Amino acid sequence: MELIYPEFYDRFAAFLRSLEGRRVVVISHARPDGDCIGSQVALTRVLRALNIDVICANPDPVPRRIQFAVGDTPLVNFDGLPEGDLTAIYVDCADQGRAGEKLKARFPAPFANIDHHLSNIGFAQHNFIDVGSAATAEILAGLFLDHHLPIDAQAAQSLYAGIATDTGQFRFNSTSRRTFLIVAELMARGAQPAAAAAELYERETAGKLDLLQRFLASLSYECAGRVCIGTLPNGIYAATGTSPEDVEGLVDYARSIEGVEIGVLIEEQGTAIKASLRSKDPVYRVDRIAAAFNGGGHACAAGLNLRDVTMADFRSRLVAAIDTQISAVDTLKKSTL
Repeated sequence: MELIYPEFYDRFAAFLRSLEGRRVVVISHARPDGDCIGSQVALTRVLRALNIDVICANPDPVPRRIQFAVGDTPLVNFDGLPEGDLTAIYVDCADQGRAGEKLKARFPAPFANIDHHLSNIGFAQHNFIDVGSAATAEILAGLFLDHHLPIDAQAAQSLYAGIATDTGQFRFNSTSRRTFLIVAELMARGAQPAAAAAELYERETAGKLDLLQRFLASLSYECAGRVCIGTLPNGIYAATGTSPEDVEGLVDYARSIEGVEIGVLIEEQGTAIKASLRSKDPVYRVDRIAAAFNGGGHACAAGLNLRDVTMADFRSRLVAAIDTQISAVDTLKKSTL
């Protein structure tokens, strides 16, 4: 089998050697999803198999549906981190701030950064960033396979979960031939797609369905029907008996409507706003729209967080930014005809 990531081969080998004798912590972003948990867990397990002292640390709890990907992997909240010198490896973080200010203050100079986000500028000493990969878990799986590293069944399942979730069950245009080749190798090492699907997509709660119903009822259209926006107001979690982890996947309903190019979810969080943007075509570059509000992400999937802003004010500004981006794309398309 040819090398999956030949451009990283020598650097990753040197990186592994540099971890010998270190105490390592693998960090993921706040409100973790399948890719960051899968990547975090798999990297921790592989490094421990290499006799490296390593644990996982998250700023937020692992969502209920993703807990199967953790297994017996040592994972603690930030407050449970041991004292002393630790070597920080960030996974699936477009920027260091995504893991929270406490972790950023504890680790001001990260040792490594493994990611696939378009907006990642490489904030660590060792950076392994490939924006053409469907998931951070895809990058790690490829690196492990290239170096013939030990991938046990739990690590294989974790990597599979990360790839499956970030590709939308292999539906998004980031899915490639390489993705399926890697998944086949993970299945050979113990990954079980059916078991993962049951945990990820067949454990919805009544509260989650209530949340979905309210989100769908809020949908409205902008930009001549090419943009669909749904909102979640303050107090929605208490009203439905849900938590922030239940928001995962809701924005895809807005995007899935025929004729809609960009789907948006806007969530009130006290006096702050969190927004998720999803597009069907990378040409719309929702990462650039998010960047206008100090956010970032991928060409087809991006997010942002703002403080001290009202829903009404932010919504109007966001619609204007999206409309400008759509108009620019339309102009570009006409000029190439």
